[in-house]
Amino acid sequence: MSAVTCSPLQEQVEKELRRYFKILNGQEPCDLHELVMGQVEEALYRTVMDQCDGNQSRAAACLGINRGTLRKKLQLYNLS
Repeated sequence: MSAVTCSPLQEQVEKELRRYFKILNGQEPCDLHELVMGQVEEALYRTVMDQCDGNQSRAAACLGINRGTLRKKLQLYNLS
């Protein structure tokens, strides 16, 4: 059986989640999926838009989504 390898991004996410649970100090998190996905998604869109110099067509292609979806996400996170 081979060892499971993680990507550097996955390793960083796991590290931060472990840190988050440590900060909670035994308290149960609420809506953790929504919290994590929102944080990751906002950072993803901000970074991709920066890498694409604000070009929504290029950013949408890079993300593998259509421009309409990208525009909705940019508005959701006040990135437009």
